[in-house]
Amino acid sequence: MTPKPSVFVTGAAKGIGAQIALMFARQGYRVGATDANEHDLHAFEAMLGPNHFYRRLDVTQADDFATALKDFAAGNLGVIDVLVNNAGIAFIDDFEKVPLEKHLSVTEVNIKGVQIGSYYALPYLKNSSQPSLINMCSLSSEYGVPSEASYSASKFWVKGFTEALNIEWERHGIYVCDIMPNFVATPMMQCAHGKIVDSIGIRLTAEDVSRTLWRALQNRRRVHWEVDTWRPRLLRSLNKRLPAPLRRAAMKYLSGY
Repeated sequence: MTPKPSVFVTGAAKGIGAQIALMFARQGYRVGATDANEHDLHAFEAMLGPNHFYRRLDVTQADDFATALKDFAAGNLGVIDVLVNNAGIAFIDDFEKVPLEKHLSVTEVNIKGVQIGSYYALPYLKNSSQPSLINMCSLSSEYGVPSEASYSASKFWVKGFTEALNIEWERHGIYVCDIMPNFVATPMMQCAHGKIVDSIGIRLTAEDVSRTLWRALQNRRRVHWEVDTWRPRLLRSLNKRLPAPLRRAAMKYLSGY
């Protein structure tokens, strides 16, 4: 019997990750749903159903990540078709008002988590006939965003990492891309306040992101997949054509600095 296609999703219990996991389940995939919050993960399991894989996972813990991937792949004859590095955290405030440990946790989760997952998933992706690595990035990777300096910088890293592996892993037949949304209405954004959020607005849903991810998986051509509504997309397109001092001034105005 041919096993179902498989997808491993980090940060899957809520928000974008939950919507991605639900989408893949509807498409007939066996889902590996992981999250650092065990309570939320149990609630999500009750929603998604028993025929999937669930594991509490702190993506910064290399050994735990490696074991979770191994155990999930064992149920798919050693294959993982898609890895979605979705887990991420953010804090929005003046840089010096955010405690250092929170800045460091952003770096740990958003960067180290993607590194670890990609590294340990490679052998199982190579066993797939059409493997994909999809990293959750952000439009904050286009220009450093005041009030979210550490988060924005971490997404610059994700963008560069994705570009590099998109080239490197082509020789393995692995499609590597990232998804770059603007602000999305998720539990993480419910407590996010500040001029930059008010200026841009929260106009996207987790469903918008999951639909774009599915298109990326079917298309398999582009490296970066933006998710946004038409008005901010138009403004960003115009902004990219401005001289550097004017781009900086625009970001300064939008962020209230």
